[in-house]
Amino acid sequence: MTDRFERGLENLRRIDGEAGEKVVESLKDISPDLARYTIEYPFADIYARPGLGLREREIATIAALTAMGTAQPQLKVHIQAGLNVGLTKSEIEEIIIQMSVYAGFPAALNGMQAAKEVYSSSDASEFDQDEPN
Repeated sequence: MTDRFERGLENLRRIDGEAGEKVVESLKDISPDLARYTIEYPFADIYARPGLGLREREIATIAALTAMGTAQPQLKVHIQAGLNVGLTKSEIEEIIIQMSVYAGFPAALNGMQAAKEVYSSSDASEFDQDEPN
């Protein structure tokens, strides 16, 4: 394994936790190259760049995935990642509500449903509604 891969894997675990590892693992039997790219490019190259912290990167990611409206599994992973890096449930809900202006109500409604599913999981139960982690 390369240093780049190891750095990416470390960031993936820190940001996305088990959910991110499951995504990568699910690709290994069909496309090991895509699994490797998923670790190296976003998590070794992009998430490690200076200029934005992990909270800000997850805010942008949650907003983009909500606006896309076509990436529910990835949105759920990144809602959990947002919680992992210190976003509160209230902040995530505000991000999704903000997207109703730019992406429309269907995208925001679907995004809020994804958040609800994440919040109902045992992983999200420890995250307080209003207090940052």
